[in-house]
Amino acid sequence: MATAERAKLQYEAGQTVYAMGALTDSGDHTIFSAAASPMSRKGAFAPVVRVNGLLTGGVITPGVADKVNVTAGTAYINGALVTWAAGTCDISRGAVLDICRTTSVIITAAGAIDDVAGTAHTAAGVRNAAGGPAYIATTAIEIGQVWTTSVDSGLITAGEIRQVPGVSLERSDYPLWDLDYYEGEVTFVSALPTIHTGPVAKGVYASYATPVFADVPISSDFVPPENSYSVSSQQVYQRTLGSTSASLRAGSFTAYLNDGVSDPLLSLEGEMLWFRFYPNTYASPYVACQGTLGVQRTFPAGAQISASCSINAESAAINVS
Repeated sequence: MATAERAKLQYEAGQTVYAMGALTDSGDHTIFSAAASPMSRKGAFAPVVRVNGLLTGGVITPGVADKVNVTAGTAYINGALVTWAAGTCDISRGAVLDICRTTSVIITAAGAIDDVAGTAHTAAGVRNAAGGPAYIATTAIEIGQVWTTSVDSGLITAGEIRQVPGVSLERSDYPLWDLDYYEGEVTFVSALPTIHTGPVAKGVYASYATPVFADVPISSDFVPPENSYSVSSQQVYQRTLGSTSASLRAGSFTAYLNDGVSDPLLSLEGEMLWFRFYPNTYASPYVACQGTLGVQRTFPAGAQISASCSINAESAAINVS
């Protein structure tokens, strides 16, 4: 019969900090991974994710002949917040035979409004092909496109301007994404288009910290946060309708303390922390969970001072083998 007599419980006692840097594209342009994981969520150490793209402003409207106006705005480019003032952008036109040309309006990492003209053609084309938009440098973002079909100099019309998120406009908040704190991965709901030189997708950056673990010196009765299930039913004519629901219960453990006042664990009450539980100190499998630490101390007259600790998690514990 297996017991946890030789078990070990650890808590997040410190952090190793990683400065803002690029996450690695897994190859499907959907999942981007940090260099280290899991990611801490303790106070100021919580991860900050910055996806290249427009944040505010950057609206393109017709200007004088062969120019468009661009409003002031902000964007994330390569992990930095970039701002620019309102300005204009030149628009290129095609030639006598190749009348179709697509010009991308971009913002550079230096905060400049610029243009990148595609190759003119007899008809509109796809990215990096004749008639289509060109690749954008990885140090810039695309905020719109202007499609011209006349070789004669003149005013750009509103119908020639395109700012469609995910197609002709890179937004920092599009497509939506989710962060897996244990794996250290940002996962988008759809693949990012490879519109930058390479070709590669737009950059995804993050600053974060990983936990440094310390043992809970004397502990017992660890219970991981896990889902519990319940069944409800309703009686109808000639049958019963049933349904199942799940709820996440908090984890818990008992910690035996030195004086119940200066113990390091107590100073972390109310913080979002990682915990690791090894059923066997000398074996590799463990249970990992992240939750807000709750503490209820007990000061008995004739027994060890202790704390009933809760792990108030947002997701179930993870088994790591």
